[in-house]
Amino acid sequence: MYEALLKATPEYQKVAASLGTPGPAALFGLPPAGRALLYAALQKDLGRVLCIEAALMLLPMIAAVIYDESPVPFLITIGITGGIGLVMWRVRAKSGGITARDGFLIVGLSWIAMSLFGALLFVLTGDIPNYIDALFETVSGFTTTGASILSSVEQLPNCLLFWRSFTHWIGGMGVLVFLLSVLPMVGGSHMNLMKAESPGPIVSRLVPKVQMTAKLLYQIYLGMTILEAVILILGKMPIFDAITITVGTAGTGGFAIRNDSLASYTAFQKNVVTVFMILFGVNFNFYFFLLMRKIGQAFKMQEVRAYFLIIASAVGIITVNTVSLCGNALQAFQDAAFQVGSVITTTGYATVDFDKWPQLSRTIMVLLMFIGACAGSTGGGIKVSRVLILLKSVKKELKQYLHPSAVEKIKMDGKIVEHEVVRSTNVFMVAYVLIFAVSVLLISLDEYDLVTNFTAVAATFNNIGPGLALVGPTGNFGFFSNFSKVVLIFDMLAGRLEIFPLLLLFSRETWKRF
Repeated sequence: MYEALLKATPEYQKVAASLGTPGPAALFGLPPAGRALLYAALQKDLGRVLCIEAALMLLPMIAAVIYDESPVPFLITIGITGGIGLVMWRVRAKSGGITARDGFLIVGLSWIAMSLFGALLFVLTGDIPNYIDALFETVSGFTTTGASILSSVEQLPNCLLFWRSFTHWIGGMGVLVFLLSVLPMVGGSHMNLMKAESPGPIVSRLVPKVQMTAKLLYQIYLGMTILEAVILILGKMPIFDAITITVGTAGTGGFAIRNDSLASYTAFQKNVVTVFMILFGVNFNFYFFLLMRKIGQAFKMQEVRAYFLIIASAVGIITVNTVSLCGNALQAFQDAAFQVGSVITTTGYATVDFDKWPQLSRTIMVLLMFIGACAGSTGGGIKVSRVLILLKSVKKELKQYLHPSAVEKIKMDGKIVEHEVVRSTNVFMVAYVLIFAVSVLLISLDEYDLVTNFTAVAATFNNIGPGLALVGPTGNFGFFSNFSKVVLIFDMLAGRLEIFPLLLLFSRETWKRF
């Protein structure tokens, strides 16, 4: 009925073309019938996400059965999440293109809904009775942050330990990318969903079809996950430990199942995790090129080369700076490599308390928190590609001052970076700095020291996990007030979704268009 009414209006003819094009759709003047259809479309997509989440909860429920733990909280949560999701999914919606605006809305609302329902598990089991605490833990999982409010994770049942780690794997590549890879979605412009959820300034197709691109990404993701788990099991790590640590590494999350994180595992096992943390921080386009035997194109990627150069430089400096604390150079190198890999990829696992390192090493670790991993990886942070674009922009500006008539173009991998990408990078950094500053200001109301507040925001906004001082590798975030936790929850979501999908939800203009 709504569709027939909509098509009968002259306003429909005016905006029909813009509804299927990228960019903000010209929805001013859209009649109530059109609004109803668009609301229905958003509702349908949210329903799909909730159904996927309910289905994924079956895995930790199986773990509960295996380890003779109560599956009842899972059954209740699956019933609530899946039931609401099915009702929303069955809504009849108009088939149309997904605009950039729509992609941002779907992604932002999906991640919030996933977190709200996923937190129910911790409340229903009674292990985290405070819903804000449960939401903090869940958001930290899905956003692959790894920051926890728990002082002792070993008290949790195995099924919840698995769920905490598994949320990293779900959120690492993105639930909407997963949805695109397994379900045929109605409408076009699915690239707008990938752009809204995938990290980095540039998101490109690996193959012409977006759905096939999503499938290839998840095939690479799953293949590397299985490979790490097999190697760890062959390295005599217990199967449960190997699986939980692997999914945490793959998603660059950092939820551990022991109170000392990974400190008590063998050197071989820690070295394996070090290697895979760094590998999961690489742009997945690099692996695609390798699989397609385009070796030269793969190693020409400036971002990947810069990424490994930063890691090598940081590891070298920290090794020299901490060798006196470790006793020998090999141990210093292993500790430095693990912690550098953990922080720059925003994984957050720890083998040593780097808060006790010398000031130089601690400063390097904080800088790595901001740089982050490569775009198109599962890592967080500002991203190496953005840092390169910003540095190239500074170089270009300096040349313009010296040679005003010269025409300079910013290039990456031998290709000219479009002005839109440079502009979006600059806008991203402005928004990043503003949100960071406001967040530090707001949580300072709790009256904790500056190092704690600053690194707490850095650790959550960049999806790292541990910071320094009270939120260091041996600490947790449980002491913050509920208000500060809500601020940090926002930071975690904003950091994972690259800020704008979340900010648009708070814009009046976004909702005035409906």
